[in-house]
Amino acid sequence: MPQVFQPSSNTIARDMLIAIVLLLCLGGWVVHAVCWSPFSTRVRVPLDQPVPFSHEHHTSGLGSDCRYCHTSVETSAYAGIPATETCMTCHSQLWTDAPMLAPVRESLATQTPLEWNRVHDLPDFVYFNHSIHVQKGIGCSTCHGRVDRMPLTWQDKTLYMKWCLECHRDPEKSLRPRSEIFNMAWAPAKDQLARGKELASQYRLRDHLTDCSLCHR
Repeated sequence: MPQVFQPSSNTIARDMLIAIVLLLCLGGWVVHAVCWSPFSTRVRVPLDQPVPFSHEHHTSGLGSDCRYCHTSVETSAYAGIPATETCMTCHSQLWTDAPMLAPVRESLATQTPLEWNRVHDLPDFVYFNHSIHVQKGIGCSTCHGRVDRMPLTWQDKTLYMKWCLECHRDPEKSLRPRSEIFNMAWAPAKDQLARGKELASQYRLRDHLTDCSLCHR
């Protein structure tokens, strides 16, 4: 019976198997890189807005408190977007003819709210409540980053479920006193773990922060 396979068939088969494994590894790396890249996460990618609002200027430069604009952050699931009247409280006196503020003046004149593009946009199947996080010792900068250093606002964290679960599994690392919630420069102390445990008891954190129904309702 004649030989079906040539002597080189073993070498070809071995090389093909190696190539397939390498391609699978490369494909996995590409998928991982894309999923964690700014293209997918939008991390540090400013969005176009009707007005180029600078948190850096208003918070670091002028000393505005987060709650001046985000009035419902302590009491509601939503932090709230300031009404045009809030902007015009100052800008009816300052920079009254600035071209970049023309949409704000038009909004006030026509009583039409500005349509801001949402920077932190969670999927519809995820429930997030700002007030409960603030009341339980999670500061603004923990999730939003140092917005006081952002000339334009961008997403600082991936908002992936993995990122949320890292905090929910071990919240003590992120807990801070209520007096420091709106302090953008707050940083964990060396004894943060001990302080965090005290704060967790003080805030009466529930044990099962990773229950699916907590965020998916």
